Amino acid sequence: MNHWTSIPLDGWSWSRLRKLIAFDDDTLGKLTQLARDRMGTLQELADEAFADLLKKHGIPVDLKDALRKSAGVSKTSIAKKTRSKTGKTKT
Repeated sequence: MNHWTSIPLDGWSWSRLRKLIAFDDDTLGKLTQLARDRMGTLQELADEAFADLLKKHGIPVDLKDALRKSAGVSKTSIAKKTRSKTGKTKT
């Protein structure tokens, strides 16, 4: 029996399960001030930081990124093609 089975799941989703992360006082103060300066929350800073970390290591952040990665298409290769007045396609 693992320890997760004791958590009631009725009305509770895994996405709302909270995790604790420890910061030293100086770092927490700087992060709190940054959140205030950006008129955001510490949670928004954490979401952005973890999304950047996942992207850095090539792990899709959302479904759109996952589909793009599985199709082998990069964001830069999705450039819109335009036609010039001569009718030739430009990239």
